[in-house]
Amino acid sequence: MNSKLSKLTLQLRASLAASAALSVFCLSPVQAQETQAETPEDMEQIAVVGTRAAPRSVADSAVPIDIISQGEIKNQGATDMVSMMQTVVPSFNVNDQPINDASTLVRPANLRGMASDHTLVLVNGKRRHRSAVITFLGGGLSDGAQGPDISVIPAAALKQVEVLRDGAAAQYGSDAIAGVVNFVLQDASEGGYAEVHYGSYYEGDGDTVQMSGNIGLPLTANGFVNLSAEYRTADDTSRSVQRDDAAELTAAGNTFVANPSQIWGSPEVKDDIKLFANVGLELSNSSEAYLFGNYAQREVDGGFYYRNPHTRDGVYNGGEDADGNKLLLVGDLDGLNNGIECPAVQITDGNVLDDADYAVIADNSTAVGANCFGFNELLPGGFTPRFGGNITDMSLVFGTRGELANEIGYDVSVNLGQNEVDFSIYNTINPSLGPDTPMAFKPGKYTQAEQSLDIDLNKPVDIGLSEPLYLAGGFQYRHETYESVAGDPASYEIGDLASQGFGIGSNGFPGLAANSQGEVSRHNIAFYVDAEAYLTESLMLTGALRYEDFSDFGNTTKGKLAFRWQALDSIAFRGAYSTGFKAPTLGQSNVRNVTTAFGTDGKLIDRATLPPTDPVSVLKGGEQLTPEESESMSLGLVADFDNGLFLTMDYYHIEVTDRISTASGIKLTEEDIEALLAQGIRDASSFSEISFFTNDFDTTTEGVDVVGSYSMPMLGGDTRFSLAYNWTSTVVDKASDNISADRIRMLEDNLPAVRYSLTTRHTNGDWRVMGRLNYFGSIFEDHLDSGLPIDKVGSEFTLDLEVGYHFGENLQLIAGAKNALNEYPDENVLYDTEIAGSKYPTTAPIGINGGYYYLKGIYTF
Repeated sequence: MNSKLSKLTLQLRASLAASAALSVFCLSPVQAQETQAETPEDMEQIAVVGTRAAPRSVADSAVPIDIISQGEIKNQGATDMVSMMQTVVPSFNVNDQPINDASTLVRPANLRGMASDHTLVLVNGKRRHRSAVITFLGGGLSDGAQGPDISVIPAAALKQVEVLRDGAAAQYGSDAIAGVVNFVLQDASEGGYAEVHYGSYYEGDGDTVQMSGNIGLPLTANGFVNLSAEYRTADDTSRSVQRDDAAELTAAGNTFVANPSQIWGSPEVKDDIKLFANVGLELSNSSEAYLFGNYAQREVDGGFYYRNPHTRDGVYNGGEDADGNKLLLVGDLDGLNNGIECPAVQITDGNVLDDADYAVIADNSTAVGANCFGFNELLPGGFTPRFGGNITDMSLVFGTRGELANEIGYDVSVNLGQNEVDFSIYNTINPSLGPDTPMAFKPGKYTQAEQSLDIDLNKPVDIGLSEPLYLAGGFQYRHETYESVAGDPASYEIGDLASQGFGIGSNGFPGLAANSQGEVSRHNIAFYVDAEAYLTESLMLTGALRYEDFSDFGNTTKGKLAFRWQALDSIAFRGAYSTGFKAPTLGQSNVRNVTTAFGTDGKLIDRATLPPTDPVSVLKGGEQLTPEESESMSLGLVADFDNGLFLTMDYYHIEVTDRISTASGIKLTEEDIEALLAQGIRDASSFSEISFFTNDFDTTTEGVDVVGSYSMPMLGGDTRFSLAYNWTSTVVDKASDNISADRIRMLEDNLPAVRYSLTTRHTNGDWRVMGRLNYFGSIFEDHLDSGLPIDKVGSEFTLDLEVGYHFGENLQLIAGAKNALNEYPDENVLYDTEIAGSKYPTTAPIGINGGYYYLKGIYTF
């Protein structure tokens, strides 16, 4: 089945590329609109998410839903979808991932305090496939998460975004513990726009250029083809200070040390291409066919940790002699106890390069020098790897829907999706290969592929109530595959110097070995039933029941009940109770990865993440993963007053048991390593710690969302005010020995407990002005996941400003600033130079880059 998908996606790539070529000449948009919650008129916008009956507006829904128009998404400084969503959804959080392994490539985002893979993502109501990237280091809350990559969705392709802030696993299946985000694609058959964006940070770096557009075309007289394209590049940023150890090397006379030796900031994004197509065709008065899909590709290049030329284990550090003197790691190229012996090189001061013992091995004109090798000869100032990769994402969904003669509605579709990450690392070495090592590697590739068949049926039944009873039912078959492909041989090769204490594989991110690559798959089937009815004109009840059976861990049945009561003309109450689950992903159950991280002793080490059923993991307590289980409850009110004031307030309470995460680093003893070597695991000697996925803790999360809006005439124009407020609290109720105390604090306190934004928009003739005040509460940070607590990263206010002017009907120019007052988090005075040179706490909710200004031009036709 996977091979069939590969052939199909190759054809999809070609067809979407042709679509993009067309859209370049006919680029496109839609006149900017405001959010669903901005005006009473907007309240009439409807959402398909959260109900299988007739679509309902925000005010009429039994559960909290945000409807965000394309204009609201685009009218801000952010250029990637993850950051755009954070601006407009109160309980949606994301932070920078400057040096965080695969998280640098796909940033994890959190809805209602849950992990990134606790939110189900839909496009046009169809499940979106997962990313192949697993966030091995996700800043605590999202450690080990494997969610969809929503950054591949261009804003130009969107008609609106629907955010269901309520547990919905009983309606949509696994992953919908925190809620559901449905991206609704544009479906216009005419018109379009082209947009150019340029922006830069106040510090003069991070230059970003983005070009995007959309065009609607007719498909005969009864259909449409809507095409969208986006191209973006973004330079990297640096918010670093020089590390103490690097400064000491320079002061001691080592002129080869970079300043800063390690860069903290946003990665460089190269050739970020996003293409989307949405096609619909009316087949008859009661049926239509549809097709939509995407192709996206981007290259990301980020920083990594500095390797000190005296102390880096497996590269430079030779331990100590019998008298306690520090030694340089020296490789005997003709082998130990064979031919010329190599002298011990003591590190007697702050710069081994000027030591007499080092001069002996560095002089390659002598027999000893030619035979004895230290990496200081190749990289005298140490080195800092650059880590990144290429991400390719594609999907194709096609189907037909309509209504039969007996009022039975149907929707039958096939959904194909694939995400691939091809890692790269350079400016690094395979130490075991000695002087013959290359300095650039392809350490491996991971692919997540999913296919599904959905059959959905619905029917209104008149049972004498004020509205018909809406019944729905359906079936889903889903097949998933997770494939890991070995890196180039040099990235994992065990060279001759491995037996002399030199590390194995590309340093920083060793390649996946050929004997560890492979493909795993599973399938599941699901049946569901939904019912929704108004028992009276003011009281609506809904219910859902879903059964799923997975081939790898068994079956589960989940349910949901919800109500909406119109108590007064202007005030309604709503609430819901549901049970949910999240199945362990194939990646979490089977992935193998080695990365550089700070270990349990505060030093930089190589940590291997292994399948929980691997013999190494089992030795340390690993076992087969089981699903996470959840119970969710929400209660809220909706107030829609005649004077134009609109307000929703919703309380939520989510209990999740057996949550899946990566275990905190588990140190391997010499006995463990010897036992693993005896089992034939040849690279075990290079592991300092291991980790694996485990069901290791339970949590209770509660919170309050408040969304409000009010419009009024002012200063000769129209002014709109809006509020989005969130309070969230998470408590770890129970945790195993696999999770450290600092990890528990990260789960509980690494997201701001309070976050809100106050937005004012004023339009007057051809002018429009926007101001947004954002507040982010204080957080706790375990700095670099290394047991170095920053008890309070202070709360912050930021201000966003934007002004736009229409030159006639078609052209609009916009200037704006995100974080206009150039606010930064509290400086990291505890561990800034001592550890890794990070000037600011790396998980600060306002980011570490400061203010960003931008200019945009939009041409509409």
